[in-house]
Amino acid sequence: MKRFWQKIKNVYHLFCSIGAAFWFGFPARKLKVIGVTGTNGKTTTVQLIGRILEMAGNKVAVSSTINFKLGNDERINTTKFTTLSGPAVQRFLFQAVKAQCQYAVLEVSSHALDQSRLWGIDFEVAVITNLTPEHLDYHQTMEEYLKAKLKLFKKAKVAVVNLEMEGAEKFLDCDVEERWGYAVGKDLNLKFQIPNLKFIKAEELEQGKDFSKFKVGGIQFNLKLLGRFNVENALAAICVGRSQDIDWAVINKALSEVEKVSGRLDRVENELNLNILIDYAVTPDSMKKVGELILSMKKPSEKIIWVFGACGRRDQGKRPLMGQAVATVADFAIVTNEDPYDENPREIIDQVFEGLVNGKISTNEFQITKEKIEGKNCWRILDRKKAIEKAINLAQAGDWILITGKGAEETMAISKTKRIDWNDRQVVKDVLASLRVQKG
Repeated sequence: MKRFWQKIKNVYHLFCSIGAAFWFGFPARKLKVIGVTGTNGKTTTVQLIGRILEMAGNKVAVSSTINFKLGNDERINTTKFTTLSGPAVQRFLFQAVKAQCQYAVLEVSSHALDQSRLWGIDFEVAVITNLTPEHLDYHQTMEEYLKAKLKLFKKAKVAVVNLEMEGAEKFLDCDVEERWGYAVGKDLNLKFQIPNLKFIKAEELEQGKDFSKFKVGGIQFNLKLLGRFNVENALAAICVGRSQDIDWAVINKALSEVEKVSGRLDRVENELNLNILIDYAVTPDSMKKVGELILSMKKPSEKIIWVFGACGRRDQGKRPLMGQAVATVADFAIVTNEDPYDENPREIIDQVFEGLVNGKISTNEFQITKEKIEGKNCWRILDRKKAIEKAINLAQAGDWILITGKGAEETMAISKTKRIDWNDRQVVKDVLASLRVQKG
């Protein structure tokens, strides 16, 4: 029944999108539009693609979870929407044309695809970063989730696909003019045996606390971004660049100059010699990958302290799984508030906490399970600032503090209609400043 009513709502979204496309004169036809979808990695991939296109001399518009950009004019996305409404998307593209942009790079959610918010946009390139269970409260099944993602490729010229993900062949089977695939260290193009599939792979991967290095076809790439998943994001961006005939040297230079992506493994410098990272990770899979990355970098004596929660009005089934993902790697865990909207925040925390204390999942690579006992190595703290204070007070020099769920967001939704100013990075800075005053 829920899905039925959503389909009725989708008709409304469709008509709004059609009307807006006509009203603004189909602006997408005057641009090369690149769409990036996937469960994780969309925002970073969009930023990398935008930088490559700019380095090649293009004026670029970007619409993502964290920002809107029209050439040099940039502002923070405070809407909490990955993809705007149909009319807002058309208005943005109209503004991009008016600003004389050649390209528009859009971060595309499965909700937007299902609701036809992108009607009237023929994509130059469609990118899929990965596909793992998410938004099943909305889509109901993985099959419906997959169907929504595939819609991006229906009117695309070029398909860029992560060959390591399950279901990659379905995206490669779409009727496009050109297909690109990528993987880390595996010749997966041989598995699919698709004629004329253009394939790149990362080899000789090397990672440190503040860099990732790899080679593609003998060309050395040096990223200031952490993690294998960011190497995958970079490969997707490389494929897009090459599909637009951008020189390898230009692509390489562009990627090497990206210092960070706001709210994505975003390091907070401090005088306590703590490794404090803020990240947007909001799915069990993304949290697992972030945790495994930290495990691979930390010294045996260094502890992992994780502050996290779960968003209201979202898939409740993933909440205990998020707790399990943290239980796998964290020495100390603090479950706290995160955009409860109209749900009871304590109930959300309890659902996450259940997975944390009962989680017995081990990763294949590290085989670590850390038993969680409330009051000893895990806590429920409703106030997010107090949760962050607790984490910093627990930490010793060299320890790792992960604060996930909100990334670079500037607000917190504490009810259906009310938001308060909130930024994890600023709160961390405030807590650190308070500690300096106390010790001074």
